[in-house]
Amino acid sequence: MARIPVVTPDQAGPATKVAYKMAARMFGEVPEPFTVLAHHPGLMRSNAVHEMLAQRASKVLPKNVREIAVYRTAWNIGCSWCVDFGTMLQRLDGLDTERLEHIADYKTSDLYSDDERAAIEYADAMTGNVRDDVTDEQVADLERRFGRAGLVELTYQVALENMRARMNSALDIQDQGFSTDACRVPWADAVSGQGSTSSPTGPGFQATSQKNPSGSAK
Repeated sequence: MARIPVVTPDQAGPATKVAYKMAARMFGEVPEPFTVLAHHPGLMRSNAVHEMLAQRASKVLPKNVREIAVYRTAWNIGCSWCVDFGTMLQRLDGLDTERLEHIADYKTSDLYSDDERAAIEYADAMTGNVRDDVTDEQVADLERRFGRAGLVELTYQVALENMRARMNSALDIQDQGFSTDACRVPWADAVSGQGSTSSPTGPGFQATSQKNPSGSAK
């Protein structure tokens, strides 16, 4: 469980209930970070809009390059929720998720292209001591590979994942099962602890959930 309790559907206001149902239809279940962020409805709405716009705008980089850099960032920080969710997004994008098991050996693995290795190295540098680890030569190489817009997109997405992963890790939000066939419902423990089953019905509001995501947003 997260370090602070999730906002259950019973506790949520009308707008948050609608947001929960929309998220459940998109992903097969309501993402737990969303239910924790719901303690601050204004930031929850801002985050949802920002994520949607960032996803729509991020079309310059090849999706395999963008997603592997984001995944590596989450892996470096140790955000199990982000790694779990990111695996699902790559599967929905038609990417090879089995190679993620070899992310630690990306430098020598034949499963990664030169462009992907360059993006991973940049993600590592940005997630470490960014002032010292990111170099002029590295940025120039990425600009040659992806163009200036691609470089900006890569930088933006790695920085955004740093924010997600660090916030989720600080609040101890753990993997939810998006990368598997069934997904943990964020408020299942809270509801069972209260002895109540009066939460709203519909996609994402059952005690257990079989995932059937219809889209992705990152």
